[in-house]
Amino acid sequence: MTDTTGATTADPASTPTPGFLAATRTFYDAVAEDYADHFRDELADRPLERAVLAVYAELVGAGGRVADLGCGPGRTTGRLAALGLGMSGLDISESMLAIARRENPGIRFERGSMLKLDGHADGSLDGVVSFYSSIHTPADELPALFAEFHRVLAPGGHLLLAFQVGDEPRVFDRPWDRPVTLAFERRRPERMAELLTSAGLAVRSRTVREAETDLGESSPQAFLIARRPPETR
Repeated sequence: MTDTTGATTADPASTPTPGFLAATRTFYDAVAEDYADHFRDELADRPLERAVLAVYAELVGAGGRVADLGCGPGRTTGRLAALGLGMSGLDISESMLAIARRENPGIRFERGSMLKLDGHADGSLDGVVSFYSSIHTPADELPALFAEFHRVLAPGGHLLLAFQVGDEPRVFDRPWDRPVTLAFERRRPERMAELLTSAGLAVRSRTVREAETDLGESSPQAFLIARRPPETR
C-alpha cells in the first residue's frame, strides 16, 4: 500500500497488530482533529520545551537526518525542521498523519510502528525523537523499543525522549466526547535512563520540570537526551 507521500506502508488488514498498538491507533484516529486543535500552540506557553528542542537541534547539527517517531500531528516535527534538521515523521494513526502532512507539506510522513522501523537501515539516522510517544508502550516492550532506536542511529547520533513523570498511568476516557479510552503511562527518569544505558545509549542530559498546573498538567515532565557512542578507531 502506498500513502500520499509515496511511502510504502503495510496493509493493516493483512498485518497482525499487537493489542496496545491497535488501541493506540484507534484512540488517536478518533481524536486527531480535536487533539491537533487543542495542542496547536502548546509550545508557545512552554519555554523549557522550546529550549530542549533547540539544544537537541544543535547537538544533532544542521541538516542532520532525524525521524520523529510517534509524530502525531507533526507539531514537534515542524519545530525541529524550522531549527534546521532534516526531518521525517512516523505515526501509527493515519488520521494524525493526514494532519501532519497538511500542516507540514515539505516533510515526509509515513505510517508504521516505531517498534519495527523497517524503513530505516542500520545506522541511517543522525537523530531519533520520541516526544511523548513511548508513553503507550508497555514497560516490557521498552527494551525492544530502545534497541530499535539504537539500531537506526548512526554512531554519534542522538535520541530525544520526552515523557510524563510518575508511577501510575493516567487514563483518558472519552476525551472530547469521543467513544475511546487510553492509558498514558508515566515513568521514572532514573528507570528510563537505566533502560537506555542497557540498550547501548549513553545518557547525556536529564531535564525534569514541575507540572504547569495552570496549563492543565498533573505531573512533572522529563526530557532525556542520549547518544549512541561514536565508533572508536
